[in-house]
Amino acid sequence: MADTYAIRHRTPSSTTYRELRTACGLSAKSEAAARRGLAGTLFAVEVLHGDETVGMGRVIGDGGCFFQVVDIAVLPAHQGRGLGTRIMGEIRAWIDAHVPPGGYVSLLADGGAQALYARFGFAPTAPASIGMALKKD
Repeated sequence: MADTYAIRHRTPSSTTYRELRTACGLSAKSEAAARRGLAGTLFAVEVLHGDETVGMGRVIGDGGCFFQVVDIAVLPAHQGRGLGTRIMGEIRAWIDAHVPPGGYVSLLADGGAQALYARFGFAPTAPASIGMALKKD
């Protein structure tokens, strides 16, 4: 029997969000930070396998000028099944429908993920610009 997955346009709960992040090797977030951050979601995708959320992705930003794709994650046991592609397909469709002309959509690609993002039109910004970050500990 083939695995079946359902796509939902909804923001994950803070518990699900935190569990997915750590299970996928992303940095841990506190409950308070997760609740505050998730409240600012412009668009979110969850991938469900039965009742379990096994993947997610979000778009955050100011809703007019700047948007960032974040939290693309699929549980290791469900990777290699095209779920990241499905998440990005949903996100790209939302971007096409909701980001106004001149809107700037960015993301940070970890490891080999840049190949996935390139299929959806994302390209490295260097040398015109270089992504920089400040992580508050």
